[in-house]
Amino acid sequence: MGGGGQQTESGDPAKSTGDGAVGAGRGGGNLAVYSWEEVQKHNQKGDQWVVIDRKVYNVTQWVKRHPGGIRVISHFAGEDATEAFTAFHPNPTFPRKFLKSLLIGELADTEPSQDSGKNVVLVQDFEALRERVEKEGLLRANPLFFSLYLGHILLLEALSLGLLWYWGTSWTVTLICCVLLATSQSQAGWLQHDFGHLSVFKKSSWNHIVHKFVIGQLKGASANWWNHRHFQHHAKPNIFRKDPDVNMLGLFVLGDTQPVEFGIKKVKVLPYNHQHKYFFLIGPPLLIPLYFQIEIMKTMIMRRDWVDLAWAMSFYIRCFCSYYPFFGFFGSILCFTFIRFLESHWFVWVTQMSHLPMDINYEKHQDWLTMQLNATCNVEQSAFNDWFSGHLNFQIEHHLFPTMPRHNYHKVAPLVRALCEKHHLPYQVKTLHGAFADVVSSLKTSGDLWLDAYLHK
Repeated sequence: MGGGGQQTESGDPAKSTGDGAVGAGRGGGNLAVYSWEEVQKHNQKGDQWVVIDRKVYNVTQWVKRHPGGIRVISHFAGEDATEAFTAFHPNPTFPRKFLKSLLIGELADTEPSQDSGKNVVLVQDFEALRERVEKEGLLRANPLFFSLYLGHILLLEALSLGLLWYWGTSWTVTLICCVLLATSQSQAGWLQHDFGHLSVFKKSSWNHIVHKFVIGQLKGASANWWNHRHFQHHAKPNIFRKDPDVNMLGLFVLGDTQPVEFGIKKVKVLPYNHQHKYFFLIGPPLLIPLYFQIEIMKTMIMRRDWVDLAWAMSFYIRCFCSYYPFFGFFGSILCFTFIRFLESHWFVWVTQMSHLPMDINYEKHQDWLTMQLNATCNVEQSAFNDWFSGHLNFQIEHHLFPTMPRHNYHKVAPLVRALCEKHHLPYQVKTLHGAFADVVSSLKTSGDLWLDAYLHK
């Protein structure tokens, strides 16, 4: 599994060839002892180590079998992954069974627990906050909340069918049905997000099963595709080459660094100084009905993910059988394309309002709290905002505690804000309208930076 820390014939741990390895001062057993300098060298494809609770693990081969996807662990290669490991696993006892066979050593006693000069006090305070959250039961879900939430989604779908049966397929009725179905699709998207984050059931297996049903049968998408993509976003939000959500395929430039780089290199796929305008044409309208639709189907077929493909097909078969009697073959396709079009607007504005205007840059190796705060902001709480955004208006709390049930975000928010005030960290809360406006203004700012660098001689 990469060679580091393998046992010699004498039973002593083999010393790494790197200068940072330490051959003495073992903390227990026959574990080799390493410095951060040595660990940080193993951060390339085909040679990846991570540190969790001061233990050093060689995950080079394990990443290929990781349920959350190969890239999530790879993004922490050569780093301390303790906070991410704790955040993503509601029951850490189970994954630790797999870690035993990957253990190759531990940090030397003289080495700090945190890498890259992170604020030790800040990390400890956040760990204390998490312990309080667990003690107060804020990571436990209310089954009634999610049952009612699923019920209102199914009710919206049933209501749309009922309107067509009773009133027919006039333009007015059809438009109302499309709005109802777009609403149910958007809300189903927030619900699958809950199960995907393992925040509903105590057992991860139950979350995975229901997740496949909700995202497959109710939305026609792939659970595995979503997991592999979305967990990268949570692991390294707004970090180029690690967060897929900021990979804009050259269509947009984001943040303060990328526009200048593109400008200096004379990269001009599109006139980025006008990106805040053409965003309305190729962003919200096309993300779900075009890009996601193609990417999801392509991923399921290329990876031979037949289970997810079967679930997705069951959605389209159900919808076709339900609406073919009213609209016919081509009418049904046109109708659901329009529904995806409406849903896509909803999805893009909600997901981007808390991320796009924030810091977008390359890896800075920050602690969990600082990294998430720099990449996220909140939107004011209200009954409408909570429902409209699937409680993602509490984006800060969601990113800090990704397995927390969303109905508890408002309870932990004051504790997070107090911790931020103690350490003088930004805790941004915006109005819904202000958050939407910031999406456009941030695109304009980045576009202007690109144009200035592009024209600079």
